[in-house]
Amino acid sequence: MTIQLTRRQHLLTMLGGALYAPSLQGTPQTRELQTRFSNQAVRTELSPKWVRVTFGGEVIADSRRVLIVWAGGTPVYYFPEQDVRMDRLTATNVKTQNERIGEASYFTVKVGNKAGDSVAWHYPQPQANGPDLRGYVAFKWDQVDGWYEEGEEVFVHARDPYKRVDVLQSPRKVRVVLGGVTVAESQRPALLFETGLPTRYYLPKADVRLDLLRPSDTITRCPYKGEARYYSIAVGDQIFKDVVWYYRYPTTECSKIANNLAFYTEKTEATFVDGQELPKPPGRS
Repeated sequence: MTIQLTRRQHLLTMLGGALYAPSLQGTPQTRELQTRFSNQAVRTELSPKWVRVTFGGEVIADSRRVLIVWAGGTPVYYFPEQDVRMDRLTATNVKTQNERIGEASYFTVKVGNKAGDSVAWHYPQPQANGPDLRGYVAFKWDQVDGWYEEGEEVFVHARDPYKRVDVLQSPRKVRVVLGGVTVAESQRPALLFETGLPTRYYLPKADVRLDLLRPSDTITRCPYKGEARYYSIAVGDQIFKDVVWYYRYPTTECSKIANNLAFYTEKTEATFVDGQELPKPPGRS
């Protein structure tokens, strides 16, 4: 009897380990895994998460001892070579220099008929005052098929374990003014608190001047909240581009903001909370 698996079932079977490749079960590294390194520019630590990468229908990296590295910008996952399908990687002549870590050498990744140039990289030699990443491999996030943390697919970039997002319902009174017009007014906002970013106020659609909204083609993605879509606002002859955004299908953790509308405080004429005007945040988030 032949058992037919759907594509999703096939992928989940691979991710669950039933189709585990032998090369992913290599012997432990001869040197002790580095679990923490820090200086003013770089920080590393061993992640407690089980992380996997797929490419060309295969799991090409699968580790419960992945190293997470902060070297400016968003964190990056580095996999021990024993947990990477190195037989799917071919060294290239491409090299780049990271002033904080050292010289990176790149690999082409090829699975079946699918190939990606310079998709993976490593640091074969440590740099003075930098982390020793010998024996680790990293992948370009958007050039592989998928990333999984435990049993969930994740998007955009690795999640920072020190970043927290909380959504709380609030009775605060919020009023938004744009072009001399009150475009939104609500006493039932959902407040989103995200580490290191300004508080955002998500308002029910019924409390927003929907007649002023103009659909936008802009889409952004966040690993913590999901995929955001945008509206511009038309007030008289003025168009305020992409001043409003919303998450149609946010992550489970942020489900309270689903389809509510948020305004860029820094783009509005004024935003008032309980009668007090909010200061303008220094930049978009």
